[in-house]
Amino acid sequence: MTLEAGGKLLQDGDLVALGGNTLHRSPSAFVRELARQGKRDLKVVKTAGAYDIDLLCAAGVVSEVYAGYVGFENLFGLAPHYRKAVEEGRVRVWEHACYTVIAGLRAAAYGIPFQPVAGLEGSEVPRVSGFKRVTDPYSGREVFAIPPIAPDWAVIHVQEADRFGNGKILGSPFEDVLMTRAARGVILTTEKIVSPEELRQVPELIVIPHFLVQAVIEVPGGASPCSCYPYYDLDREEIGRYLTLADDPEKLGRYLKEKSDADRRG
Repeated sequence: MTLEAGGKLLQDGDLVALGGNTLHRSPSAFVRELARQGKRDLKVVKTAGAYDIDLLCAAGVVSEVYAGYVGFENLFGLAPHYRKAVEEGRVRVWEHACYTVIAGLRAAAYGIPFQPVAGLEGSEVPRVSGFKRVTDPYSGREVFAIPPIAPDWAVIHVQEADRFGNGKILGSPFEDVLMTRAARGVILTTEKIVSPEELRQVPELIVIPHFLVQAVIEVPGGASPCSCYPYYDLDREEIGRYLTLADDPEKLGRYLKEKSDADRRG
C-alpha cells in the first residue's frame, strides 16, 4: 500500500495512537501525510510525543491529545506549536501521566471497564482528567480507575515487516505492542519489507502479528527526523529547521510538499 492510500484509511475525528517515544521511532512520514491530506479533528494518543504531535497541531489536524508529555526533551525544549494550540483553545488536552495512558490502553486491550492504578495520590492529574476512585474489594484500599483508551487506529513505524503485516521491532518497543492490542486497526510503516522467511529467522522479534494489521507501507526513513535504531540517529539540524518553518502556515505547506516525494516513495 502507498502512504497516500494508508492516510486515506483514517477518517476525520478518529482516535489515533502514534508509536515510538518522543524523538525515537515516530511514524513521522505518516504524520506528514495526514497533514498533507488536510485531516481534521483527529484525537491523538501517546505517552510522550514530540515532532509528530507538534507538527499535527501546527497543521491544524488535531483537536484532542491524550498524553503524559509533549516536548523535544533537552534538545529544543517545549513543543511550541502544541503549546500554542492548547493555549489558544484549538486543542484540548486530556492530562495524563505516561503510566495512565498505558493503563487506559491496557484496559482496552484486556476488554475491561477500567484499569486500577496506584501512585496518583497528591497529584492534580485525577482531578483535571476526571479519574474516579474505586475500592479494592480485597484490601478495602481506594485506588484510581483509568477508563479504556481504545484507538480507532494504531500507527507504528517498525524496522522490518513482511507483506502480510508481521512486524519486527529492534530496540525498545515502547508502548507500540500494547497500542496494537488496544486499537481497532493497525497501520505499519516500515524501513523495509522483507520476506516472511527472512523475518522468521529471529521469531522472538516479531511482536506485531499480521492478523492485527490492515496496511503495510514501505517507507525508508519513515521515522526521520526522529531516530530509528540501527538505521539512523535523530537529525538535530532538520528538527531545528522544522521548528522555524512551522511558525508560518505557508512555510509549513512548502515543507510538507518538499518532503512528499521522499515520504511517498514507498
